[in-house]
Amino acid sequence: MAVTSLNKLSAFEVARRIASGETTAVAVTEACLERIEACDDAVRAWAYIDGELALQQAQACDNKAPKGALHGVPLGVKDIIDTQDMPTQMGSPVYAGYRPGADAACVAQVRNAGAIILGKTVTTEFAGSHPGPTANPQDLNYSPGGSSSGSAAAVADYMVPAAFGTQTGSSILRPSAYCGVIGYKPTFGTYNIAGVKAAAHSLDTLGLHVRDIDDIQLLTSVLVNRSLAPLPLPTGGPRIGLCRTPLWDSAQPETKAAVEDAGVRLSQAGAAVHDINMPEAYSHLEDVRILINCYERSRHMINEWHDYRDLLSDRFCAVMETGLGLPYEEYVAGMRMTEDCRQNSDALFEDLDVLLTPCVDGEAPRGLEDGGNPRFAGFWTAIRLPTISLPTHSGPNGLPVGIQLVGRYRDDDRLLSVAKWVIETLRAPSSCLV
Repeated sequence: MAVTSLNKLSAFEVARRIASGETTAVAVTEACLERIEACDDAVRAWAYIDGELALQQAQACDNKAPKGALHGVPLGVKDIIDTQDMPTQMGSPVYAGYRPGADAACVAQVRNAGAIILGKTVTTEFAGSHPGPTANPQDLNYSPGGSSSGSAAAVADYMVPAAFGTQTGSSILRPSAYCGVIGYKPTFGTYNIAGVKAAAHSLDTLGLHVRDIDDIQLLTSVLVNRSLAPLPLPTGGPRIGLCRTPLWDSAQPETKAAVEDAGVRLSQAGAAVHDINMPEAYSHLEDVRILINCYERSRHMINEWHDYRDLLSDRFCAVMETGLGLPYEEYVAGMRMTEDCRQNSDALFEDLDVLLTPCVDGEAPRGLEDGGNPRFAGFWTAIRLPTISLPTHSGPNGLPVGIQLVGRYRDDDRLLSVAKWVIETLRAPSSCLV
């Protein structure tokens, strides 16, 4: 295989080929850096790249026997996640040039498994709504989504096989759906978030942007310290609940068509697909999640608010003002509501493996100022369930429209198993074009 095509391999395949001697960490890293050199002036997915440092890491891998499952695999790291040898600037001039003293837990774990940290990917300001410079690699005139904009764009544009993202609302799934890659938000608390800049501690979840579901299993084996096992595909067809959610009326035609089309085609392929109606108690989940986000974020960011307010965007200041003005009693009521819904969420999955639901309201918005509607993925973030976005459909402008699968609390393996079956089934040529 030519060096120039190594950047298109999955993380799983990179690890396999390096371990077998078919290629080297240096060759893979060079291919990724070549792609970045060729394309990132336009896409602007990276907040920090040091090619020499990346190649030094790669050469060190090639000079020793593999020590872990990720030996020689390049990864991108969202720029709110600490790295001791690179700046962590958080999309804000407040932290320009800031260098942490230690790696975040997730970075230390993947390094210990042999991964190469290729660089830091662009985040919106403090993983909020104020956009960074990143464009959608599918069409540079459109938003990549936020807040993990650089991670999704870098993976979509074959600059790196996988990258860390974080989600407090829809910050992994939405940019993945817009850019046409797989976004995975595990059950809340699955991956350790020490060393990740806090937004809302009741919601913040570390996750992944990949192009292949097997990469999720590979990275998870390192991040939760378990042996790597292949995903078992469902036997007899999975049981899927088509859940339009109370937000259905706000979805664009392309999203409605994608979800409906997926339901029909999965049923034809052998899945048992049933319509699921949600109890009234879930109707206000996203409004409550936004309240919790504002309240907790305003407390986490009090230092920046008092000492660097002139360096914060107007959008971020509005969130701070909202959060600081919220009474504690409203916050507690919101937390009780989300916890009640989460504890009762098993009832949604009665005789079901997963839920099929909208991921985004439609295609990516035109321009870079609007990162898109967070509500369809944020709805499930509020109750801490595992979710995955799959790039299965297209919209009227030919841009990706993802669907979302939702798993039962702490049932991530089943979610991933069904997701693999779903994406393989829906990769048939007849994707839905609206």
